[in-house]
Amino acid sequence: MAAPRYRLPHHFGLGGVAIGNEFQFATDEQAEATLSAAWDAGVRYFDVSPWYGLGLAERRFGRFLARKPRAEFVISSKVGKLLRASRDNQSKKYFPFGTSPNTPYFDYSADGVLRSIEDSLQRMGLDRLDIVFVHDLSPDNDYLPDDWKTLWPVAEKGAFPALTRLRDEGVIDAWGMGVNCPQPILRCLEVADSDIHLLASQYSLVDHANAVEQVLPAARDKGVGFVMGSALNAGFLGGAPRYNYGASNTLIAPDKRERLATLRRVAGDYGVDLVAAALQFSLAPDVAQSLIVGTASPTHLLADHAALQAKIPPAFWTALRDEGVLHRDAPLPD
Repeated sequence: MAAPRYRLPHHFGLGGVAIGNEFQFATDEQAEATLSAAWDAGVRYFDVSPWYGLGLAERRFGRFLARKPRAEFVISSKVGKLLRASRDNQSKKYFPFGTSPNTPYFDYSADGVLRSIEDSLQRMGLDRLDIVFVHDLSPDNDYLPDDWKTLWPVAEKGAFPALTRLRDEGVIDAWGMGVNCPQPILRCLEVADSDIHLLASQYSLVDHANAVEQVLPAARDKGVGFVMGSALNAGFLGGAPRYNYGASNTLIAPDKRERLATLRRVAGDYGVDLVAAALQFSLAPDVAQSLIVGTASPTHLLADHAALQAKIPPAFWTALRDEGVLHRDAPLPD
């Protein structure tokens, strides 16, 4: 295993999806209260993107964080999607609860990366980003203007060298992919000089075999770490009627429903909070540097933060292995 290229100093962070109104409408006051609760609880890592609410999340995070000492927190955002003001409210096309007047345009070129970072800093009122993720250049992204493999050479020749240069010049600390599928991360590890990736929707109690067998070993060989995202599969493990960012309750695959039923049964047998188990499980791999949760509720944020300290008996994990829910090589929480 190669030495880590970068080490994120905070193991828990707040993500911006919900504060960008992706799942339901949240007021500015709710967003401020959630950010305030996170800060008061000691959270010092925050992850946003121009995509979340088409600028809304970055503005909300920025209004809060711009009042805090810059040296005390880590902020990551994403590149690959530029925003342009539109006469019509285009955000409803992407986010049913959106209110932004912006329209997104995909651009994985070097110029697009520089423009995206500058725009993000202006929206947030900050002087720098710590980590930059190349966002959603991935086979699951139906909004891409072309197949992801067709667009990949643009990023390989543009975004990746530009971010490497910014890191080497000290403008940013680290960069990587921020995607919901393994293929772009594995490919990036082969062709680029990345540091840390956002592994979203790929390492949970419901779905982790491919990561255990392919993604985590490849990262270890390169000394690359991960921010673990969507450990609850966009709320599925917590009871939300959706799986990840697409299928509604009626479209969730039967095998996912069956696995959830097994997880709930075993958790009940051992008196374990399933959300706590899911969050701790996602942070167990040695290459997992931080876990981010997405919520616009102070109560949920504090519950997730506290869940990392919940005591879970070793017999619970043994039972899940016996049930075939856990991959035999999946790392377990201490």
